[in-house]
Amino acid sequence: MTVKESLALPCFKDAKLLTKKVNTTKKVVSGISVLENTEKLDVQKTQFEKDELVLSSFFVSWDVKIQKKMIKEFAEVRIAALLVTASPGEEIASGILSFAEMLGVPIYDLKGKSSKDYANMIYEVTRKLKDDESFENRLITNTIFHLLDFEKHTNFQAAVRQAAIKNNFQLILLSEDFNPIFTVETQHNATIEDAIKLAIERGKEIEKSGIYTMIDVNGVLTYWGPVSIGGKKQYMFIVDNEESYSAAEITKLAEILELAMGMWKYTPERDLNGEFVKAMRRGNITLAYSLKEEAGFADYKVAGVFTVSGDNKEKYNKFFAHFEEQTDLKIIRTVDEEETAGIILTKEDRMKAGAENILLEMFENSGREYIYHVSGLENPESAVAGFKMINETSGFAGYVFPKKKIFSKFEMAVVSNCIEISMQGGAVKQNYLNLVASLRLSKELKDRQLFETMTTYMLDAALNIPDTAKLLDVHHNTVQYRIKRMRDILGVDITDGRVSPSLMIAVALSRMENVLKGFK
Repeated sequence: MTVKESLALPCFKDAKLLTKKVNTTKKVVSGISVLENTEKLDVQKTQFEKDELVLSSFFVSWDVKIQKKMIKEFAEVRIAALLVTASPGEEIASGILSFAEMLGVPIYDLKGKSSKDYANMIYEVTRKLKDDESFENRLITNTIFHLLDFEKHTNFQAAVRQAAIKNNFQLILLSEDFNPIFTVETQHNATIEDAIKLAIERGKEIEKSGIYTMIDVNGVLTYWGPVSIGGKKQYMFIVDNEESYSAAEITKLAEILELAMGMWKYTPERDLNGEFVKAMRRGNITLAYSLKEEAGFADYKVAGVFTVSGDNKEKYNKFFAHFEEQTDLKIIRTVDEEETAGIILTKEDRMKAGAENILLEMFENSGREYIYHVSGLENPESAVAGFKMINETSGFAGYVFPKKKIFSKFEMAVVSNCIEISMQGGAVKQNYLNLVASLRLSKELKDRQLFETMTTYMLDAALNIPDTAKLLDVHHNTVQYRIKRMRDILGVDITDGRVSPSLMIAVALSRMENVLKGFK
């Protein structure tokens, strides 16, 4: 029973919600208790239970500090609502109401009611809860009946499908990366994709919640919570088709379903999405083609690949869900320890320029973690090559471009060339290093400043003088002067498009060599 349903009982006729900003539509009621008048603050929050309605006639007579302290304790316990039976002419201070609104504690004014009416209120609420409990028992009993019908059903999937049909709920199991692994759909009022997007946005709440978290998906009530299947963490997603059950009832249902999985020795189906990503990253083209079709992506083309460092799964689930919402692209991914790897799929021959620009913009604004992405791909072969580039360069890209966190195929191409040149050694490597040797190896402070300016200008500031000045914390005229001095010493204009590519490799290789010397 919800707070809204409770306040519709005859005993609460004319009750007025004072905290207008608190939504009570889906707040659940588990019981009712009384907090009577008291001279001292001897009331402890341990006296109350979560989701209880609290009746009180004392509240208006307390001073503001004590009132706020009690509101805070009510919020910590997460009571369902505070029902105030005020004396005629007494009102609760507006400051208390705004404080309660901020903490999400509903306060109702029970006009014309007093402590003499408590018995009737408790009776009606308790009777209503008892009636609901008998309905809940039918739900649980009927579900257990189907889940334990070993003669009729051959596996857990068949048993739970029948239980869902008979009890008007839906069930979806998802991997830790929110990839569906088993579904029982008995209605189609809301798509799985819509539900997953909202669940991703509230991932942290789902993780911490003691009961299943209720999420409204386009008017359909859904409940989410973590579940352990075969020792692996998954997510269970239950849809209440007709809004018949409370969160507590859904929690009990989820516990029964989890127990049934163990009894049936249910093993989730393969995570084809995750296997597809891993096959691409390992370079297994044959397996990748097979999994692409098996996972239902036969009509899709590979548009890009990426990896994201860090274990902030919730943040990047939201990040990619938002990206999918803005484009017609599909993103599949897998999490391995502290890294997310993924593939971007499209039904177009090539990813549209607008979508690619959105991707680049979202990556650039994503945060502090390291991101490597290769876009503009065409097929699994090019995706494998993209992952190979990421795998080979991710260990060095941060050293060559220390000011960057986001690396596209262009930065990685520079790093890849430097790695190849460094490994080959010999004349090719020496030729590049000799291009800047007069500045790099000089013991003069002015020459070392020139080399630092060249490196910053070439690698960190994208050949932009104002950005170079900002990074070096000098005036832009100083940067222009130093570039002129480099031209005098090297005999070439470093801003010349015919010269800058070679010099960029030279300074990048110099940075990499310094790192490698440190390793040795």
